[in-house]
Amino acid sequence: MQIEGLWRYPVKSLAGEALPDARLTTDGVAGDRIVHVRGRRGPLTGRTRHGLLTIPAVTGPGGVPWVNGHPWNTPAATEAVQAAAGPDAELAAYAGPERFDILNLLVATDGAVRELGADIRRLRPNLLIGGVPAGAEQDWPGHALVIGEVVIGLHSTRGRCIVTSIDPDTGAQDLDVFRRIRTDFGGRLCLNAWVIRPGHIRIGDQATLEPTQLEPDHLGGWIVGAPY
Repeated sequence: MQIEGLWRYPVKSLAGEALPDARLTTDGVAGDRIVHVRGRRGPLTGRTRHGLLTIPAVTGPGGVPWVNGHPWNTPAATEAVQAAAGPDAELAAYAGPERFDILNLLVATDGAVRELGADIRRLRPNLLIGGVPAGAEQDWPGHALVIGEVVIGLHSTRGRCIVTSIDPDTGAQDLDVFRRIRTDFGGRLCLNAWVIRPGHIRIGDQATLEPTQLEPDHLGGWIVGAPY
């Protein structure tokens, strides 16, 4: 098996950036989801503000997220998110573990993505592992991916939400994608994961699977009930 794709999401619920390599820390991919969109009642996400998923976000100089071509903490960036999420939306920086829905990494496998037959960006993974037969990822929880010096724990399969139905380019909804995940995958696709041993990874690196009894220190974020 090998790494076939890497992504970072500098702003939660905005579009991700494909990477040739990534530094993994105990807090996931360095620079991942360090800014989020919030309203008066808490975080706003692509679950209810579908247009957010189409807004480009990249990591600029000094690790600063840029939104739609502007530093995240500028009026132009705020204007872009307000157009998608409403006039009360604003961007805020936060680096606590609650910013991740479940754990700080999401791992996809090429066999499952082929079986789904949809744009992988709908799944919003951090890693794509290639050379994996369809259905194999269902047996991976309780194991770890070893990639050189890096060790990634695999905790559970991810229950998928309505975000998978949103086209990442247009924001149009295709509920058939969400229905296929429910009927063909039992509603669960990709793997909730966390970094056990940090390090640097790159596309093409070989990966092996080993059993582990380790558990993550933190599980669950704002979306599943952690207080904001």
